[in-house]
Amino acid sequence: MSATGSDAIREPALVRYSAIAVAIAFLGLSVVVPLASVLVQAFGQGAGRFLAALREPETWAAIRLTLLTAAISVPLNTAFGVAAAWLIARYDFRGKGVLTTLIDLPFSISPVIAGLIFVLLFGRQGLFGPLLEAHDVQIIFAVPGIVLATTFVTLPFVAREVLPLMQSQGSNEEEAALTLGASGWQVFFRVTLPKIRFGLVTGVILCNARAMGEFGAVSVVSGHVRGLTNTMPLQVEILYNEYNLVGAFSVASLLTLLAMVTLVAKKLLERSKAVRR
Repeated sequence: MSATGSDAIREPALVRYSAIAVAIAFLGLSVVVPLASVLVQAFGQGAGRFLAALREPETWAAIRLTLLTAAISVPLNTAFGVAAAWLIARYDFRGKGVLTTLIDLPFSISPVIAGLIFVLLFGRQGLFGPLLEAHDVQIIFAVPGIVLATTFVTLPFVAREVLPLMQSQGSNEEEAALTLGASGWQVFFRVTLPKIRFGLVTGVILCNARAMGEFGAVSVVSGHVRGLTNTMPLQVEILYNEYNLVGAFSVASLLTLLAMVTLVAKKLLERSKAVRR
């Protein structure tokens, strides 16, 4: 006679408490202690020193560039993710498997390698380098290169959140709306979008978090030009290497705060989704 669900998870108290203690200890050492250390280092000399570190011209420029990069790459990936998910979920076509694989490609390639690919394509000695130089267009070691690299590494997030929803919900409601005379845009905004809105918002949140925290690919294409091409993660590295610990941990704490806000927003969204069901 097979055990029920409650019987299957009924273990001796010692086993349960030991497993809980190990999990808490692991999370404490790997998550809580590092985060607490960042905050202690950032505010160790007072809130005034923390705010002054963030107001440094180069740090402020890094913050602005990070926000600008996210403001460009996130909408681009949102539009691409929804379009790609719609195409894959609603149509059968030759190359569908290839498109699905390409969407997942940034997950399997090291961000450093991704940055190197852009250098080999758009750098001065790259494939398109002479053409770009002839037209006085600079991509590598400039803002366009940072946006390209960030867009590439964050490409799968929206598509991978929206695609399973579209595939599981089917297309019956869209077909019914079309039969009743709705246009394509009306079907999308009034039928499809409400059904995928939770997945879409989750994908946007995750995409934005990764865009602001990306280091590897951006480090390769930025050139580390102070005040011009350093994002917040790169600024943390520079300040730390210069032994400006307060400045480095101040920027790191700001990134930590953004990550925590992202996590809270994701949890609230999941709770709202569960309540609506």
